[in-house]
Amino acid sequence: MSWTPRAVAAMLGISPTTLRTWDQRYGLGPSDRTAGGHRRYRDDEVDRLRRMIALTAQGVAPVDAARQSQQQVPASPRPTNPELTAAAARSARRGFLTAADRLDEPRVRRLAADLIAGYGVVAAWQAVLAPFLIELGDRVHKRGTGIEVEHLAGAGLLHALRAVPYPDRDGVLTALLTCAPEEQHTLALEALGAALSEEDCLWRSLGARVPSAALHDALERLRPAVIVIWAHHVDLASTVPIEDLGRTTDAVLVAAGPGWDGLALPASVHRPATLADAVRLIVDPIRG
Repeated sequence: MSWTPRAVAAMLGISPTTLRTWDQRYGLGPSDRTAGGHRRYRDDEVDRLRRMIALTAQGVAPVDAARQSQQQVPASPRPTNPELTAAAARSARRGFLTAADRLDEPRVRRLAADLIAGYGVVAAWQAVLAPFLIELGDRVHKRGTGIEVEHLAGAGLLHALRAVPYPDRDGVLTALLTCAPEEQHTLALEALGAALSEEDCLWRSLGARVPSAALHDALERLRPAVIVIWAHHVDLASTVPIEDLGRTTDAVLVAAGPGWDGLALPASVHRPATLADAVRLIVDPIRG
């Protein structure tokens, strides 16, 4: 992946001026350029800058920090959640369906909270929660009844996802999450936000039905490194001025959700296939 200087500065919490200075003095600039001549940082070059920042924060002289930052260091192992087996996922889905059919929203909420605590947001969402919601939606479509069950279940999952603690620190905003102008389905974005919180990543969400003008205003004020735009249907995705956004912002654009399938998108727009893909797309470049 490649990153604009503005996106890199936002991710690392330093000024674009500092990036230019490090490029001129220590050769820590980007090696890639677009066809139009715009500079782009590769992931390994962002990692090099991150090491530079860490070393200077420890009191290492900038010239020495620049030299050391170019030495590859092994990544520290990250703690992992226990595996959510297929059998456990099937059993969990049955429990959710039973609670939802009984209109037992507190039970749905507790089941979701326990699942997230045990396996993490990504595994819980991909193996249990998303399939559970899809099954409820299919039942409503086939039977023409049960919308109250679907809405109640969604409310329970929303409570559980929002209970994941947001990072307790200040810093530069990494990701801005938003829906297409008429998109009302927000649970997938809530899941992404909760997963980013688990990764100690700073994010904001504009929620459902965000007009294009409002998104432009938010981008101007927040200047995130990454923008994630969710759409579950092609009619909704097609209303997003994605090409215009690509011309007016340096942020990395991520088109999430099935609504983008089949649409012609600029090559610079990223299309994660799963929640795990979306999290990695946002988090990996900013990990130390």
